[in-house]
Amino acid sequence: MTQNQENETVRIELSGSIASNNAQSVEDTIRASLNGKDGAPVILDAEKLEYISSAGLRIILRLKNRQSDIRIVNVSPDVYGILEMTGFTQLMPVEKAYRVVSVDGCEIIGEGFNGTVYRTAEDTVVKVYKNNDALAEIQREREIARLALVLGVPTAISYDVVRVGDGYGSVFELLDARSFSRILTEEPERMDWCVGEYVKMLKTIHAIEVPAGKLPSIREKTLSGIRRIRGVLPDGAGETLVRLVEAVPESGRMVHGDCHTKNIVLAGDEVLLIDMDTLSVGDPVFELARMYNAYVGFSEYDHEIVHAFQGFSWETSCAFWDRTLSAYLGTSDPAKLAAAEDRIRVISYAMLIDWKTRHSALVTAPDRETRALWIRELTELLGRVDALALGTDRGGEGERDA
Repeated sequence: MTQNQENETVRIELSGSIASNNAQSVEDTIRASLNGKDGAPVILDAEKLEYISSAGLRIILRLKNRQSDIRIVNVSPDVYGILEMTGFTQLMPVEKAYRVVSVDGCEIIGEGFNGTVYRTAEDTVVKVYKNNDALAEIQREREIARLALVLGVPTAISYDVVRVGDGYGSVFELLDARSFSRILTEEPERMDWCVGEYVKMLKTIHAIEVPAGKLPSIREKTLSGIRRIRGVLPDGAGETLVRLVEAVPESGRMVHGDCHTKNIVLAGDEVLLIDMDTLSVGDPVFELARMYNAYVGFSEYDHEIVHAFQGFSWETSCAFWDRTLSAYLGTSDPAKLAAAEDRIRVISYAMLIDWKTRHSALVTAPDRETRALWIRELTELLGRVDALALGTDRGGEGERDA
């Protein structure tokens, strides 16, 4: 056992086996290393620890009573099992030792706001999180994915967590998975099939009533962004926008929140929805607004953006969006589709303005011009749209007056 101190945090390395025959000497060494450091944060590094008995666990328990800020890291699966079975994972943070995986040269099959999905083998993919300190996010997404599966959403479940470079990833088994983005790029003649399966998936998730409190409100998330941009909109426009969004009734129906063609895959002969960290509840108009941005909004003034992200052309993207909206709403009436799209675009442009404001210093002319165009589009829409809800709360079974 060795110990060192970094930034006043005491790191103690545990090794070999800790059992009744050596527990006292281990505890004496730990106490000596903490002499004069009462209250200092403690990290127990268990990378070299092969076994710990109840005598060793009592050492950790007494240490926890003395030094409240304590965590155990680099824990092997065998030792983690002991800590979990005895309740120690509830008493303090315990971090497993994770195997290392490289995604260098691997195909990207999906991408969302928080991570990128790589194929690492014929039947295995890894979602790599953009936040390097993502263990809490991974745990939350795994819980959400389990909830979605139980409620009837066809999705993949992570069976392992790995280290990827300086960050973390979730491992999924997806046999011969191809994203709809790839299918549309390589087999454009299958667009109608993709639209049909895509809309079927949307209606499946939008028909699911989620138990109260299990998922966040997408309306509230949207309102947070809208309130941030009130000051950049013309006088009165911000308040009008907030009122319109607040008037959309809350709903307990499920929405994905990032349902574009990189996040829906064909695995074998099964269509699956992936990247579940954005799962929420709310009116489908918030889902469709995010979809509009993925296919049209972000690329409206630079058509190369959608090609760089999705892999297919601007023309394909617009055609896919138009056919999807028509199939989802169950109408081909141009007036009804235009009215519905106006409602969707109100939310879409508000989100784009918020995104541009937060992610750009607005020092370049294109950035300023693009945001100005979005503001003009939104302001014009607010002059003719008096409600946002689409009336599709039953999973897209048709539209009320649009």
